[in-house]
Amino acid sequence: MALTKVTGFGIGTIVDNVVMTSDDPTITMTDSSGTNDIATLQATGGALIVTARDGSADGEIIFKKTDGSTTDETMRINSAGKCLLGPYGAFGAANSTALDLSSTGNAALGVGRNDNDLGSCVRFFKINTSNNTGTIVGSINVASSSTAYNTSSDYRLKTSVSYDWDATTRLKQLKPARFKWISDGESAEFVDGFLAHEAVTVVPEAVSGDKDAVDADGNIDPQGMDYSKVVPLLVKTIQELEARIVALETA
Repeated sequence: MALTKVTGFGIGTIVDNVVMTSDDPTITMTDSSGTNDIATLQATGGALIVTARDGSADGEIIFKKTDGSTTDETMRINSAGKCLLGPYGAFGAANSTALDLSSTGNAALGVGRNDNDLGSCVRFFKINTSNNTGTIVGSINVASSSTAYNTSSDYRLKTSVSYDWDATTRLKQLKPARFKWISDGESAEFVDGFLAHEAVTVVPEAVSGDKDAVDADGNIDPQGMDYSKVVPLLVKTIQELEARIVALETA
């Protein structure tokens, strides 16, 4: 089939249908030099492929509202393959996740279930890349008036279970502190908690990240802490203290 180069296609006209026929029909858009700002739409193998390039560098695919202003950006797939939802494009550090959500006024993410279909709204999987299978390791469940944040705890996933260990001694090593968050500025108020790098020596499973770590851009890569992981230590300590009180009362 002979190909015809068309300049200014569709300007000032109404086109009802455009049909392209070839093995892999492709629409290519370039600047006047034909080497920069290249974008293509290609239909192949039952899929629509969208690509973008800025010279020799990978480009970005950006979706905007009608007026196309910067603040009206709704979604972007950047050159690193991350899908960014919300205005202003990427906001995270270089090692941020594959999906970033942002909002200028309302909640950045809403998750819901029908009243007649309550239960698991979100599930988290550990993926086995060798066979592309996933094991559920956590979930977020909703009931009629509450939400449960679950991590896997099935006995069939555990081994070397022991109930004989000293919780009181370990608990005394924790250093609860009061502090203010720097990001809250002058309006900051004291809150209670732990410093992650201190807690990691007592409950390492509760702490993520490394002390003083930075990302590829030299920004703080902060440690995190899951306070729920401290609960078994607290419960076991209470049980040990209760046993000592009973022993003293019956002595």
